[in-house]
Amino acid sequence: MDIKTEIQRLKKEKNAVILAHYYQPMEIQELADIVGDSLELARKSKNTDAGILVFCGVNFMGESAALLCPDKRVLLPAPEAGCYMADTITPEDVRRLKTANPDSTVVCYINSTAAVKAECDVCCTSSNALKVAKSVDTDSIIFVPDKNLGAYVASMVPEKKFIFHEGGCCKIHDKLSAESVLKEKALHPNADILVHPECNGKVCALADFLGSTAQIITYCENSDKNEFIICTELGVTERMRALMPDKRFYIPDTKQLYCDMMKKISVEMLYNCLKNETGEVVIEEGLREAALKPIERMLGI
Repeated sequence: MDIKTEIQRLKKEKNAVILAHYYQPMEIQELADIVGDSLELARKSKNTDAGILVFCGVNFMGESAALLCPDKRVLLPAPEAGCYMADTITPEDVRRLKTANPDSTVVCYINSTAAVKAECDVCCTSSNALKVAKSVDTDSIIFVPDKNLGAYVASMVPEKKFIFHEGGCCKIHDKLSAESVLKEKALHPNADILVHPECNGKVCALADFLGSTAQIITYCENSDKNEFIICTELGVTERMRALMPDKRFYIPDTKQLYCDMMKKISVEMLYNCLKNETGEVVIEEGLREAALKPIERMLGI
């Protein structure tokens, strides 16, 4: 049996589509119908006509698809794959911040659980966080959970006060050192440094371009340059090498920029999930309604 051919057959038989985040292994991205960052996957999961969505990502992404698509079944090949950032905050943490800052709008990064989203006013992704923050009516914003993305947005919206959940960050991006980026720059002095805003402030300060995974890819596609230092999870670099074989991409720290949660899914796991329809995301209706509101507000913006 050719497992990849069988996956294609099962997709047609079951009216299913496979969605994969840019951080997934390349062999999973190559099998996916839709590859994107969190914002693109959220939009396209809502618009597809398929009855089954097989979501190759971490569990909060499957939850987001299930929130947006109550008429579809959302399956996770690796339901145990969590998100280090999402695990840094609880609904109780959000409630405490709201109690201490009652006149603030709560902006929630999409890298969070449905239970956390349900406590917030509006979601954002790294692609649209700045636009969302500028749309907020209040003078004060509680930004959860990512303190690094929040700090970047705050620097761009100085007219508003920002309150952060200090423990919140992506440990993959946050621990990348400026020293490792500068070392790579010394090896490739003509390369642009492209940084995801989940990185810490010292790394962000070195960026020639700061943006989401999708924005980083677009920057490289449109640039006249042919060398880039990519400061985000290495799955993005692998995809760009496949898309742009004439350009060169360097990773400052391959060990640090490897997310083991995003790399849990294998082709065999994807096949078994699709064949047996396992790993279904089930969200209680009351929670779904509450958590959906901030996502819909984001999509409206």
